[in-house]
Amino acid sequence: MNNVEDATKVSIALTNPKSATNVGAVMRAAGCYQADKVLYSGIRYDKALKFQTDTKSVSLKIPLQHVDDFFEDLAADTQVICVELVEGATPLPDFIHPEKALYIFGPEDGTISQAVLNKANSVVYVPTIGCMNLAASVNVVLYDRLAKLRNLEFSDNLIKESRDRNNNVTLKTT
Repeated sequence: MNNVEDATKVSIALTNPKSATNVGAVMRAAGCYQADKVLYSGIRYDKALKFQTDTKSVSLKIPLQHVDDFFEDLAADTQVICVELVEGATPLPDFIHPEKALYIFGPEDGTISQAVLNKANSVVYVPTIGCMNLAASVNVVLYDRLAKLRNLEFSDNLIKESRDRNNNVTLKTT
């Protein structure tokens, strides 16, 4: 493994995504929740690329890379987590996130293949009524990871550094 792969803690893998809007929102989530890279398979996203919506230009800091095989060059200590509505999967509130993970998400209009599910260390689902879209699922899973692992200092400083430049509201103190 090269040093870049060894340093990767959180990767997001998108199975044949079709919507540039969703991929743009996934990139924004990757930046907000400290993912190291985003991988995608298939050909549909490349066709939709002209509609790219990475509004925070996260792809300048976090690689977005097309791959044929999510498992190629995967560090041996990385846990593979499929996120899918599959009977017998672990509900996300009960899931303990590993330190190093590859989170694989299915396409907007399909599912993760059985062959990929069979290679997973864990399969989790977000307990909702109905299914969420791809970007919403990525946001919820990454937030859950961040909240449980406490990889971020909670402070007013974080708020100041994270908010949009047009947000300057304050809480009224008594």
